[in-house]
Amino acid sequence: MKLLSYRHGGTVHWGAAKGEDVVDLGRRLPDIASVLALLEGGEPALQRARAALADAAPDHALADVRLELPVPQPRKIFCIGVNYAHRNAEYKDGSDLPKYPSIFMRVPDSFVGHGGALLQPPESQQLDYEGEIGIVIGRGGRRIAREKASAHIAGLTCINEGTIRDWVHHAKFNVTQGKNFHASGAIGPWIATADEFPGGYADLRVRTRVNGEPRQDDTTAHLMFDFAYLISYLSTFTTLEPGDVIATGTPIGAGIRFDPPKYLQPGDVVEVEVTGVGVLRNVVEAEGRPA
Repeated sequence: MKLLSYRHGGTVHWGAAKGEDVVDLGRRLPDIASVLALLEGGEPALQRARAALADAAPDHALADVRLELPVPQPRKIFCIGVNYAHRNAEYKDGSDLPKYPSIFMRVPDSFVGHGGALLQPPESQQLDYEGEIGIVIGRGGRRIAREKASAHIAGLTCINEGTIRDWVHHAKFNVTQGKNFHASGAIGPWIATADEFPGGYADLRVRTRVNGEPRQDDTTAHLMFDFAYLISYLSTFTTLEPGDVIATGTPIGAGIRFDPPKYLQPGDVVEVEVTGVGVLRNVVEAEGRPA
């Protein structure tokens, strides 16, 4: 299934994409209030959703709804820095490959859904893109063994982990402020559930395009810390919960790495494509200064 949350008629609903259409699963499963509630219900709830979707006629065209974050308010959003081996070399600092992943957190309102506007803030002209594969947690847990980690994945989504580059460097030891500007990134368009990946996650491709120009292209075969390791490592120090999101890192080719840098400008179209998920598409707009 491709699970999504969407706004129609002024109300947020949940359902699944079916071709170019949307099936309102919330109407058919009224005891399940949201995608998060569905994930919290585990496999029995997912089986009910699959059955409801199987023969359902579409309720809306995708073009007629506004997509929200697939899980509108995830409790935790973890971001993994410099996780593709090529990216470590891209820094040209002579450093060895890391023993442990670099991690930072983002707040939900720093992201918009598919089709939402990415905002270039008035405080900076250095809005950058970072195409990534996002893991959405289904079954929660603490100290999850690496060999059991895949069973905790509800599915995958596309992420543009947008960054305000100059604000990342405001402090010596953190990147939080540059990574959390309002509506600077995007998640979506939906969650492709784990059963959509029968071959596993070892060689999935992520690509980023800006105005149709290829900028990033790599596969999970080059991750330094794979999905199972990340779930095991993160769950060592915190409890993972249904709906939590892990942005697994971006390949080489972000705008800052060009000479001169290619930062995003109003009107630019950013697309992040992930194998088995689809395409996340957003347009950049200038955020107005407050009165």
